[in-house]
Amino acid sequence: MTAPNTPSTPKAAPRPRPATELMRPERLAALQPSRMSITRSLMNRMLRERWDIRQERFDVDANANGTVIYSIKTPTQQFSFIAFSFPPSRTARTGRIIGRAWDMMGTLNEGPASDADVELARRELPKLYRGRATPKSLVWARANRSMRIFDQTLDALAAGEQPSVEMLAQVCYLMRNTGLDGNGTFGTRSFPSLGTDHALGGVLQAQMVAAYLMREYSCDLVEHLAKLKSDKAVPLDPALRRFLGVGNGSALGLIFFIHRHPRLIGSWLAAREEAIAKAAALPVRKGDARAETLLGLVRRAIDFRREDRVVYETITNSADIADDLEMIASALVELRDTGLVAGRQESYPLHAIARRLETQVKPEALETFNSLLIELVPETADALATTVTGADEVTVQPSQSVAELIALIKAQYQWALDIDMSAPDAYKYVWYKSETAEEPRRGARIEAPEALDLGFDICGGVQGLLADLTAEPDATLSVARFLMRHPAHRYLVARIQALRAMAYHTPIANINAESFTPIDLVRLMNAGLHGVDKTRDFLRRNLRGVLYHGAPTPDEIRAGKEGVWAYPPEPHS
Repeated sequence: MTAPNTPSTPKAAPRPRPATELMRPERLAALQPSRMSITRSLMNRMLRERWDIRQERFDVDANANGTVIYSIKTPTQQFSFIAFSFPPSRTARTGRIIGRAWDMMGTLNEGPASDADVELARRELPKLYRGRATPKSLVWARANRSMRIFDQTLDALAAGEQPSVEMLAQVCYLMRNTGLDGNGTFGTRSFPSLGTDHALGGVLQAQMVAAYLMREYSCDLVEHLAKLKSDKAVPLDPALRRFLGVGNGSALGLIFFIHRHPRLIGSWLAAREEAIAKAAALPVRKGDARAETLLGLVRRAIDFRREDRVVYETITNSADIADDLEMIASALVELRDTGLVAGRQESYPLHAIARRLETQVKPEALETFNSLLIELVPETADALATTVTGADEVTVQPSQSVAELIALIKAQYQWALDIDMSAPDAYKYVWYKSETAEEPRRGARIEAPEALDLGFDICGGVQGLLADLTAEPDATLSVARFLMRHPAHRYLVARIQALRAMAYHTPIANINAESFTPIDLVRLMNAGLHGVDKTRDFLRRNLRGVLYHGAPTPDEIRAGKEGVWAYPPEPHS
C-alpha cells in the first residue's frame, strides 16, 4: 500500500483521449467554451493585434429606420460592416429563414464601405435568397431584438437610469443572431478563396466578426434610440455593455454541418485535446503559481454558475455544475497547499485530479475544468488554434486494395459495425427538409414515408460497404476497379480513405435510431466550437445561448487589454 506522502507509481504523460471515449454524443455535448472556441480564440487575437473597430455612421431615426456603418481595421486588412435598421415587425418577424422581416440586416465586406456598396446592400439584402452579394462581401447577417429586454433597457436609459441587472441577466443580450451566411451563399465570397494569409481566413472567423459587430450594434442602437427619445438619456454603463453579448439560436441543421465537415471537426477536437494534454502534464507542485491561477479560474466559473439566472430544462443546471466545481476547487486547494492529490504525490497532479473526479462530477463540470486547464498554456493553445482547417474535399485513393480497405474499416469503424442496423428502431427516424420552415427536421419514418432521408447513415453505409468488399473474391483488386462495380460506395470510400489519419471526425452514433438525442451534437457546435455560453434546450430541437458574453469592448480591444473575460460576473447594480 502506498504511504500518503510517497510518490505514486510514475505514469505515462497525459495523452489526448481516444476517439472511443470522446466521440460519443453525450461526451461531445458536455464540451464547454474554451480558449480554443472560435469566438474566444478570435477575440484573443483581436486583442493581441489591437484591432481598430469604430462606428463610421449611425443614421437611424426614432422609429429605428436607418443605416449604420462600422469600420474594422486589422494590422493587414480593412473591413466594413454595413447594417440596416428596421422597426420591429409584430407579424412577419421570425428567426427562421422563411421570415420576411428582421430588425437588422447587414453585410461584412472587404475594404472600406463606398456609397455604391451601401446602396447595393440596401437593395439586395432584403431580398435574401433572391438577392445577390458583391464579390467582396464575406457574410450576410440578420438579427432580431429580444423585445422585452430591449424595450425595458431603452426605457431605463431614456429615463436617465441603468437597466436592471436582474432583468438583463435573464437572457444576457439585447439582440439575437438569426443568420450568419457566407462561403458562397447569396453570392458571397467563398472562404477557401481567402487563403491562410487573409485576416479572416481562419475557420468561421468572418461569421464571428459579424456576430461581434451585432453585439456592438445592439448596444449602440439602444443608446441612440434612448437619446432620440429623451434629453435625460444616459449611455449604458461600460460594465453592463461588456456583460451583454449577442443571442444565438441553433437548430438541427448543425448535425448536417458536423457530418459534412469532418476535417474541420476532427482538427478542432484534436487541437483542443492536445492543448488539454499539454496543460495536464504540467509538473505543478506545492506553492506553484499555476495552481493558484487555475484555482482562481475555477472559482470564477463557480461564481458565474451561481449567478446564472437562465432556466434550463433537460440540460444540467448551473447550480449542480457549481456544486461539482466546488469539489474540483477543493482538490486544487490541496494541491496548492500540500503538493498532493487526495494525499498522494502524483507525477501529473492536474491529470490526476481530472481522472479522480471524472466519475464523481457531472460531465459539464469536468469539461469546464478541462477548458480552464488550457488557460495554463496560452501560447501553445493559440498556436494549436491556427492548425484548425476546414477544407473537406475528399478523393478516392484508387490504388488501395480491397484487402487494405477492409483492414482500415475494421480498425477504425468497428463501432459502426457493432450497431445492429436490423433492429426495429435502427431506422425509426428520418431526416428531411420541412416544406413550411425550409429547415432540417427529424421525424418518425412512419409519419413521413415518402421523405427523402438527408441524414448521413454512416453505420448502414459502412456495413453495406464491408459486405460488398468481403464478397469480392479477389482481395488484391484495386479500389478503383471495385468502385466501377459498386459506384454507390464512392463517397463513403473516399471519406474513409481521406480521414484515416485523423483521430476524431465522426460521432459514434446511429442518427436514425430512437436512442440518438440530436441536441447533443448541436451542443457540441454551440458551446464547444462556437463558444456559446448558457446554452439551453428549447423543445429539444434547438439551443439558445449567448455569444461574446463578457467580451471586451472596441475601446478595450484597441488598448490590447489583457486578462480573463470569460465567465463574466454580474455587474453590481
